[in-house]
Amino acid sequence: MCGRLNVTDNPGIIGLLGVLGIKIDVGEVPLRFERFIRAGSEVSIVRQVAQQRYIANASWWLLQTLEGGIFKPDYKWASFNTRYDKLNKPHSAGYIAFRQSRCIIPASGFGETEGKGRDANYTDFKAIKGEAIALGGLCREWVNSTTGETALSCSVITLPPHEKLMPYHTKASPLMLSQDDDTMNMWLDPNLKNVSVFADLLKPNIPQRLVGCRIDKPASHRPVDKRFLLEADM
Repeated sequence: MCGRLNVTDNPGIIGLLGVLGIKIDVGEVPLRFERFIRAGSEVSIVRQVAQQRYIANASWWLLQTLEGGIFKPDYKWASFNTRYDKLNKPHSAGYIAFRQSRCIIPASGFGETEGKGRDANYTDFKAIKGEAIALGGLCREWVNSTTGETALSCSVITLPPHEKLMPYHTKASPLMLSQDDDTMNMWLDPNLKNVSVFADLLKPNIPQRLVGCRIDKPASHRPVDKRFLLEADM
């Protein structure tokens, strides 16, 4: 999965937050709405601590480093995504977070890139109108031992490439959580530490319909072909 998210479809995002039990006044919540959010930037997440769910903004790069008293993405490690096959390796960046601090990253869509340089092809995928995508992620808290100040970081979990997404990205697909059952509640529950219950989630799956469109490049976002529909997996 490429490092860009679309978080602009307010009704869909607000609806997803409502399903998660978060009732908000949009003007008072630090939701970051933007069509093109790059890895390393701030992105809004939903997490649960004890019995309380809330929205927070986190750096979209799981591993952080302290520079000049400020936590910044540690670019030595490409940890804006966390691969599914690293989650159960004890010394990996996401091992503890997978067991203690899972989060949901609400998004209107995500972007995929295939190829490099002039040969790169860009495709954007969005939830259908009125919906949003619940990306399964991890988050970590960082504490400055000198000042006591804290920072929050996150990553999106990536799975093997899904056959429906293979024509657009052959390396990986994002973890998209079902919104029609108890999956999201289980994912956010910090008391659920038996992660073996998530084994089926770590297989490629598209739980909802997506609208795709090839674009010229992320910055200008001009369509270069007709939109197409990806049906949800049965």
